[in-house]
Amino acid sequence: MNILSTDKAPGAIGPYSQGYEVNGVVYTSGQIPVNPADGTVAEGIAAQAEQSCKNVGAILEAAGTGFDRVFKTTCFLADMNDFGTFNEVYAKYFVSKPARSCVAVKTLPKGVLCEIEAIAVK
Repeated sequence: MNILSTDKAPGAIGPYSQGYEVNGVVYTSGQIPVNPADGTVAEGIAAQAEQSCKNVGAILEAAGTGFDRVFKTTCFLADMNDFGTFNEVYAKYFVSKPARSCVAVKTLPKGVLCEIEAIAVK
């Protein structure tokens, strides 16, 4: 098992890793839309979905893989009314059209609007 770590995605805000690579499979932790450069969170679902995707991408890159190798995602939304806008942004990144679960949750860390986790092959 290899722990994944990159400064191009936000550091863990708890007792967990950004991701793991196990036997050629990459598992990312859920990525919220925190800008790793300055710790800020943009306003609105479109900007937040964009940053969450970029954060997932940074971990995938650190593992030596990419969005085209993702086969499963789990997405969390604070408000299911944001589903359409979230999908528009998500579709630009997850071009392999991975299997996906998308659920509404009561709250997310730091009060953000979305979180994305992914599983990919190397």
